[in-house]
Amino acid sequence: MEWLNYHHLLYFWTVAREGGISKAAEKLRLSQPTISAQVRMLEEAVGERLFQRQGRTLVLTDTGRLVYRYADEIFVIGRELTETLRGRPTGRPLQLTVGVANVVPKLIVYRLLQPATKGPEPVDLVCREDNAEQLVTQLATHALDVVITDTPAPAHLRVKVFSHLLGESEIAFFAPAPQAARLKRRFPRSLHDAPLMVPTVNTALRRSLDDWFERERLRPRIVGQFEDSALMKVFGHSAGAAFPAPAAIERDVCRFYGVRVIGRTSAVRERYYAISAERRLKHPGVLAITSAARDQLFT
Repeated sequence: MEWLNYHHLLYFWTVAREGGISKAAEKLRLSQPTISAQVRMLEEAVGERLFQRQGRTLVLTDTGRLVYRYADEIFVIGRELTETLRGRPTGRPLQLTVGVANVVPKLIVYRLLQPATKGPEPVDLVCREDNAEQLVTQLATHALDVVITDTPAPAHLRVKVFSHLLGESEIAFFAPAPQAARLKRRFPRSLHDAPLMVPTVNTALRRSLDDWFERERLRPRIVGQFEDSALMKVFGHSAGAAFPAPAAIERDVCRFYGVRVIGRTSAVRERYYAISAERRLKHPGVLAITSAARDQLFT
């Protein structure tokens, strides 16, 4: 085969991705006979069968799997090129679209994203907030450049993405000054039966906290559960209750929310990840985020 017909390769790749000719035809808005004919022409060019039938299902042959792996890389790179050019029209700032999982503390997000806006090139920053699964799904369609979250990409999602560890921080506990002065003594035993604001049970931090409370035989009095960490801090300050937050931003937490540190524990740690559609990060804004996270925020 002296040259490769990329139209034939695209139709083959779509059939393999979609799981059949009918779904591929619907995706490409072409007739099923057209798709079948194009795939047969690719098989003739390759000199081997790419699919075989198992009942009503088409499955890839060994050669088909090999061709699919290469096709996948080819079209992923093609989409990256298209999105890069689309996000960077001539004479305009470079666009950086970031998905932020709603469980990540807003001060962490600010500290992570700020370096992307301070680089030599102007950046048009767009932030979208949602749960991690929804954001990773959008990332796979290249609607986002990167997702910031507190866990790696969910394994059960059938999308090809890559998780890059930005860093980790031990957890500190905070409270308004009157309560902090009392709770600081005998920490962490002072948390027993103390009013405490915590994240909701679907978060990684809450699971780690519950495990730690169990090991330390602590039974704090849970007076509020929040998915939004900023709202948790506001309620903690107004209600005179303690709350957890990453120690990496404890100065910012104290300044913004008018609270003081009760104590810290390295037994509970928060990790933060940048999830991307490519293994190797290329976007200048994303590179600025990862560099600052590792060199400054999480040193």
